[in-house]
Amino acid sequence: MDTLSLDRLGDEIAELSAHLDAATARLLDLIREFDAREGWNTGFRSCAAWLSWRVGLDLGAARERVRVARALGTLPRLARALAWGELSYAKVRALTRVATPETEERLLAVGRAGTADHVERIVRGWRRMDRKAEAAEAARRHASRALHVYQDEDGMVTLRGRLAPEVGAVLMQALAAARETLYQRARSQNRDTGPADVSAETPPMAQQQADALGLLAETALHHGIDPGAPAERYQVVVHVDAPVLADPDQPGQSVLEDGARVSAETSRRLACDASRVVMQHGRDGRVVEVAARTRTIPPALRRALHHRDRGCRFPGCGLRFGQGHHIRHWAQGGPTTLSNLALLCRRHHRAVHDRSIDSPMASSGSADRTGGCCPMSRVLLKYLAMQ
Repeated sequence: MDTLSLDRLGDEIAELSAHLDAATARLLDLIREFDAREGWNTGFRSCAAWLSWRVGLDLGAARERVRVARALGTLPRLARALAWGELSYAKVRALTRVATPETEERLLAVGRAGTADHVERIVRGWRRMDRKAEAAEAARRHASRALHVYQDEDGMVTLRGRLAPEVGAVLMQALAAARETLYQRARSQNRDTGPADVSAETPPMAQQQADALGLLAETALHHGIDPGAPAERYQVVVHVDAPVLADPDQPGQSVLEDGARVSAETSRRLACDASRVVMQHGRDGRVVEVAARTRTIPPALRRALHHRDRGCRFPGCGLRFGQGHHIRHWAQGGPTTLSNLALLCRRHHRAVHDRSIDSPMASSGSADRTGGCCPMSRVLLKYLAMQ
């Protein structure tokens, strides 16, 4: 009798778990539609921020829900398996890190056959094998960047382009800062001149964006094309797990504030010279501790770095403005000292962090103190050793 009762109890637990997974599938469908229609755009920075406020999710868990919801929009087999209770949310969450429409069916079979822990191990190995494909995709996306500027018949200038996610995020933050500046200027003028027509005071968002872009161009020409130190209010925020920074093959998130995914190498490059906030999460995903924000490269050390290098240190470059680069990344134990830093322009900083898939040196497997096998890193190290 006791055995029969326990069997029924176990069956009820399994059945209820399947119902919860089906409800989660419906929740993810709603999140995906809400996100696509920008229902969160009422003062919140992202759909994840809205979820954190409205539903009470931890912000990290909310970002993960948005990521999985977006991924399932292009993975109908996995979405259906979750909705029918065939796969748990834990399995689907892991599989969406690597699944594509081409590999979805094979990964679905893996999910059905193994435990959640087994699926995690398979995904981790899949990511290692898929690094070449990820690097190729990152290179293809980078090569597709473009900005077309041309003049219409009426003399107006039209812009059309594609930017890398991290560059686009910088542009959007800069536009937001410029809009705020223009708004404050307009308020100041209205106080001096008296109330004016409300419709004239608040132009549509598209016109505000155009005015903000003009202000950015004027400011750049007036002050010189120097990115300087990032402002504290308008920043590009990247959420990346510590294991991913230390080893891009490890599972974990590497996303911008709005949930857009960036490669692990992009996160490592951005983390070379940025503000850093370490957050500790509990087992349920909630933040349990937040450390104080610190600069990866302190201001005094940055001044010494600029004084010493006076431009990009990559052989044959010398571009005046650059970013601090950790020769051995701090996430791998590299010290933030002048001897472990080099000033690199944006182009060569990206090149050094890009693990080339075509060069024999990249596949030789020999490690160096950069923590990887990137040929460009080796060139930089040899050059710095000669200085």
